[in-house]
Amino acid sequence: MSTPYKPIFLLADSQLLFSRKEDYFFTCLLESLKDATDKGDLKGAYIGASNGDNPDFYQIFVAACQTIDIHDCRMISSEPSKEDYKYLDEAALILLAGGDIKRGWDTFVKNGFNQKIIDRYNDSAVLMGVSAGAVQLAQKGWNKSQQGKLFSTFGLVPFIIDVHDGPLWEHLHKIILKEGEYAKGIGISMGGGAILHPDGAIEAIRHPLVELTVSDETIRQSLILPSDSK
Repeated sequence: MSTPYKPIFLLADSQLLFSRKEDYFFTCLLESLKDATDKGDLKGAYIGASNGDNPDFYQIFVAACQTIDIHDCRMISSEPSKEDYKYLDEAALILLAGGDIKRGWDTFVKNGFNQKIIDRYNDSAVLMGVSAGAVQLAQKGWNKSQQGKLFSTFGLVPFIIDVHDGPLWEHLHKIILKEGEYAKGIGISMGGGAILHPDGAIEAIRHPLVELTVSDETIRQSLILPSDSK
């Protein structure tokens, strides 16, 4: 049975966006966009709320989109216009940028993107999160100015995600231990990424992922290795 859901791409930073078109990362991204490509309506939306709509980071997104022949891109403002909302409804690829996790999430709540992004995922948009954006697509974010106080985020990825904090992942350890028996964490190292497939499988890209779980009030750590074919 077919599903409308597409893979979710989670990046520790923007390094994978500089991959070559034939590299595995972009191959997977192109395949996930194939339906939209066939319809001829391929658009890429960039949401920079977490970095204050910094245009420099948007240019990285534009360059990456050109690599995979997406030439219709738009930076969606933190105070979106009617045109921004319309474009977001039509975008096949939506990227949530890095920056401050709490700042970005507060903006999403204010402008309604906390529900809009979920609606677009349910309507077959491909989602990509970079750094803070990867954290937001998962279950929990945290406020660095309030001793790391946790808050719920999109919850589309069934893990708590942390990025470029290896090799010890001390912050993620503390969060998972605090959240308890049913919490699962994934650490994504610098330069690496993960793909959450529609069937729930998570795949490491470029570097191993660190997976943390709790059993008998003890953290268990394991690695999810990239396939040798990549």
